[in-house]
Amino acid sequence: MVENKEKIVVAMSGGVDSSVAAALMQERGYDVVGISLQLWNYSSNSDERFGTCCSLDDMADARRVADKIGIPFYILNLEKEFQKEVVDYFVSEYLQARTPIPCTLCNQKLKFDELIQKAEAFGYRRVATGHYASILKDEASGRFTVKRGRDRSRDQSYFLFNLSQDQLSRLEFPLGDVEKKEVRRLAHELGLTVAEKPESREICFIPDNDYSKFIAKRVNDDAFQEGDIVDASGNVLGRHQGYPSFTVGQRKGLNLGGLKEPLFVTRIDPEKKQITAGPRAELLRQHFHTGKTNWYLPQPGPFQAEVQIRYRHHAVPALVTPLADARAWVEFDEPEMAIAPGQSAVFYRNDCIIGGGWIE
Repeated sequence: MVENKEKIVVAMSGGVDSSVAAALMQERGYDVVGISLQLWNYSSNSDERFGTCCSLDDMADARRVADKIGIPFYILNLEKEFQKEVVDYFVSEYLQARTPIPCTLCNQKLKFDELIQKAEAFGYRRVATGHYASILKDEASGRFTVKRGRDRSRDQSYFLFNLSQDQLSRLEFPLGDVEKKEVRRLAHELGLTVAEKPESREICFIPDNDYSKFIAKRVNDDAFQEGDIVDASGNVLGRHQGYPSFTVGQRKGLNLGGLKEPLFVTRIDPEKKQITAGPRAELLRQHFHTGKTNWYLPQPGPFQAEVQIRYRHHAVPALVTPLADARAWVEFDEPEMAIAPGQSAVFYRNDCIIGGGWIE
């Protein structure tokens, strides 16, 4: 144990990852306080139930872990901020025929930005989370970057491309060099009740994974009017019940029977309320622009990188050209499937993030 007694806040969701992260920071000699974020209320009557983006059981699990390892624990209500920064963004993106990534905005705006500010109010300058990634400082430039987690099956660096240098300088990711099986083993050794707790892979505020129903409840009827499904030549193939139910690359829900080969969504036109569908080959693209590009390690000109365009996408070689106005031009060595506007493209070199931006 290192007796530095530096103060640090650990974001605790009630899962095994954040629980072990809190225990590791305490074992390293930090003065730790655990904070859970109340982001979303699942209850039908919010006045009678104190709900969260996870559940009341998750908050109880986090409190039990904090009691077990002997650290203070608080619940921070950020429901209004979550609605504005994450939920409203999520709905708005689908209405613009874009595919959002709510986890990235939640990380930047709430888990780090808001939590760092709240931590400072407690007199704690640093924040730790259970993300599977690491923060490194580039010796040449003195700037911080994020490196992929050692456990590639759990690596979460893709969601962390848009943090500021100030945020990175205050963060700790103690699980960056730990594999998931080791995290569960440590949880067992510590006697934590969450050691075998299953993981949730859905978006936290849509537990049934029905995006269409969730969006429909929050917009006017105009967005969910019927429209044409057409092919690349404009020939009508069928009808849809509302374009916000679809995203580029999607096959499910088109309901186009009797065809020789399966069709996928290749384009969405929100103004015409029209969906273009085509065979898999029509999903292939080789280049695109990014906007709101964030550079961890700024590059003076075009550079080669491994570029990842979805969370489960395997990064592939591309030439990245930085442009003015926080934009970049990306050209893959070989065409890639389903490059969807609204997703992020993250540029890696030697497993470290050079930069990343939102696909336009």
